Amino acid sequence: MKVYPSQSIRNIGIVSHQGAGKTSLTESLLFNTGATSRLGKVDEGNTVADYHPEEIKRKITVNTSLVACEWRNTKINLLDTPGFSDFFGEVKGTLRVSDCILMVLDAVAGVEVSTEIIWELADQMDLPRVAVINKMDRENADFLKALDSMREKLTKQIVPIQLPIGAEASFNGMVDLIEMKAYKYDGSGKASEIPIPGDLMSEVETYREMLIEAAAEGEDELTMKYLDGEQLTDGEIVAGLKAGITAAKVVPVLCASALKNIGADRLLNVLVDYVPSPLDRAEDKNAESKPMATLVFKTMADPYVGRINFFKVGQGTFKGDSYAFNATKEAEEKISQLFTMQGKTQMQLPEFKFGDIGVVAKLAQTNTGDTLTTKDSGVVLEGIDFPIPTLTVAIEPKSKGDEDKLGNAIHRLLEEDPTLRLEKNIETRQTLLTGMGEAHIDITIERLHRKFGVEVKTLEAKVPYRETIKGSATRVEGKHKKQSGGHGQYGHVYIDIAPFPEGDFEFTESIFGGSVPRQYVPAVEKGVRESMVEGILAGYPVTNLKVNLQDGSFHPVDSSEMAFKIAASLAFRKACEQSKPVLLEPIMNVEILVPDQFMGDIMGDLNSKRGRILGMEKSGNLQVIKANVPLSEMYRYAIDLKSITQGRGTFTMGFSRYEEVPASMAEKIIAAAKAEKEKEQ
Repeated sequence: MKVYPSQSIRNIGIVSHQGAGKTSLTESLLFNTGATSRLGKVDEGNTVADYHPEEIKRKITVNTSLVACEWRNTKINLLDTPGFSDFFGEVKGTLRVSDCILMVLDAVAGVEVSTEIIWELADQMDLPRVAVINKMDRENADFLKALDSMREKLTKQIVPIQLPIGAEASFNGMVDLIEMKAYKYDGSGKASEIPIPGDLMSEVETYREMLIEAAAEGEDELTMKYLDGEQLTDGEIVAGLKAGITAAKVVPVLCASALKNIGADRLLNVLVDYVPSPLDRAEDKNAESKPMATLVFKTMADPYVGRINFFKVGQGTFKGDSYAFNATKEAEEKISQLFTMQGKTQMQLPEFKFGDIGVVAKLAQTNTGDTLTTKDSGVVLEGIDFPIPTLTVAIEPKSKGDEDKLGNAIHRLLEEDPTLRLEKNIETRQTLLTGMGEAHIDITIERLHRKFGVEVKTLEAKVPYRETIKGSATRVEGKHKKQSGGHGQYGHVYIDIAPFPEGDFEFTESIFGGSVPRQYVPAVEKGVRESMVEGILAGYPVTNLKVNLQDGSFHPVDSSEMAFKIAASLAFRKACEQSKPVLLEPIMNVEILVPDQFMGDIMGDLNSKRGRILGMEKSGNLQVIKANVPLSEMYRYAIDLKSITQGRGTFTMGFSRYEEVPASMAEKIIAAAKAEKEKEQ
């Protein structure tokens, strides 16, 4: 493959709801360009784009694949993305670097949940779009019904530029409404021109007029000409349509059957003739001649090759065998070879022009979202706003030998996937992995085993409960006295204890007359603090209390810091028992974003989770519900919310405060904690 100039590059993000046929369509496009000699199939696990073991096993796309191909002296960078919502982070990265998205719809299902979600994102980014209604060969396929669902549920001016000839098993071609020609396919992917079928003429004329109207709105001069009743020439229709697509005002709709290889060649022509190049989309028309700046939008961790960084050139020319400055991390990187990709196949290129997409390997410090540039350019390209993961599980290695390997392996996966989080919870002593959903977590665990040889098991994440007191106790005695030949041990204290809502802990002393020598006071505080690590109810940390050292006694020979520390610990535990100890649970601030129709179900579910609704407000077409909910009810909420809202709802949460656990629940938690402790012993 040669180096292409910016004007001859098309960056196409292929997106859809799960199962609409993105990967099969990518395969068909690749086959028609001559890049492959056979048409791979997802069910057979031999497609170019889905080559990772987890994709072949599950028959779904998990990773965005770069599939570069050439058509009519144009380089088309196809980015085949996952349709499953657990891997939405891959879609976000792709949208950031695409100059147009190809929205694939199922001819039976029409617009589905992910279609709407991605479409709204494209609206926010003002991204051009082309739509293809795929699977026209399926039973119950209905092009016009799918088209109506687009008009009903999606924004922009949606205009068919093709009409199918036949449907289901009889689908064998289409009418091109721009050229006003019909094409029939012979079963091998080859099309021949035929007369427009007579039974389609009425629909053809209707949709042709709609197309002309959309083209007229693409440019002001054409709009005036159209409103004056003048006919637009074919050239003006093409120019107006291209302008409307580039401005993200018009979305052309095509039809296809990827499995039967019908329509891919016509789609390739549309991508070349109507989709904007990086130059067409550039705010700075001089970007080609500026100092090099490149955005890394995806990272893959390979146990043998190391990190592989996918990039888009944001300005200038990115050359291999050079040096680049990571402006995000302020570090220099040695650039060796640059590649374009066809799935897993690498093709080396000496350089990439402005707007092109490629891959660089073996960078030492560069990760997703970083900018590579020249040291003195001062350029930092806008990063990527990845979704926040919300499903948390605890993980631990299956064997002791994997403990050391786990940390390094997880670190490599975190570099690869910005939608993963890892946290070591000191209180619960668990390693917590947070992802976008069950499939995301499952595949991450598979990758740990396959890529790094680390086997882990998942456990339910424990809630970091706390303990505190509701009452007070005064002059509680703690005495540690031991005599066993030679120096003995003697420490003796009296403490007062009381709630302290203003903070975690406060220690004071009001000793009179030196009953406890000054040098032993820090040991008393230390003894209390160490005892607070494990409360008397269920062994959870104790918080929100104050302790005053009031009195005590000492022995001139046998007293020591250790003795006073033990005495303080004894007094503290007795004092807690006398001060109405209670269990506390973390309460989270939760914000849930959902369509109006799910409001009632969401609020009912929150009430069942002991949540308190704080308020609601409108945000575009969605409602924001703000609530306080116990953390114990939220670990699996990502699954519940997806079920209630059919995948349309999202949420974020952050820690708010601790509150007392209801008595009936506290009894069960305390009993479970004690049982676990006995089991460990």
